[in-house]
Amino acid sequence: MKYPNGIQKVYKVLPSYGNRGMNLEEDLNVTNEYYRDSDIAIIYKKPTPITIHKVDYHSRKDAVITDARFTIPSTTDYNGIYQGKYIDFEAKETSYKTSFPLSNIHEHQIAHLRRIQKHGGIGFLIVRFTAYGETYFLSGDAFFHFLDSEKRKSIPRSYFQKYGKLIPIGLRPRLDYLKLIEVKNETKNEKA
Repeated sequence: MKYPNGIQKVYKVLPSYGNRGMNLEEDLNVTNEYYRDSDIAIIYKKPTPITIHKVDYHSRKDAVITDARFTIPSTTDYNGIYQGKYIDFEAKETSYKTSFPLSNIHEHQIAHLRRIQKHGGIGFLIVRFTAYGETYFLSGDAFFHFLDSEKRKSIPRSYFQKYGKLIPIGLRPRLDYLKLIEVKNETKNEKA
């Protein structure tokens, strides 16, 4: 753009990545609210268990927690029920461009997801590569296969591209991850 005094201003056009202000947790919370409101599934974010040690009471209506500690390690981020099946998953974001560090998931969370699947539930990961605006669904089976067969300290993005499923960002629902879950409904004859 040319200004009257001869100074030129150059505007850089940034690429648009729709919903750049939203983080993964917000996207999932909005999605899960849509699922509940539409009677598709009942899924909630699990609260983080804390013990409150000190509260400052400025007035009856204005109490401020000044000291709190985690009571026990939390398991995963979300759980609920979908088409008669219990689902449980961990959601993570990474700014790394080439891989997802396994240090972002704790051993007790991995053990919890393994137990979910062992008992017939559906466990999985949802991982967002923020640099690309890509969000992947990685089934528990694909996740455990990687852990059991690889010695790496991170899961390459290429593994998510090959064995995961890209979750497109939409409007309603924002991240329709449930359409990527295969629920096998058993009949009484199949159980026998």
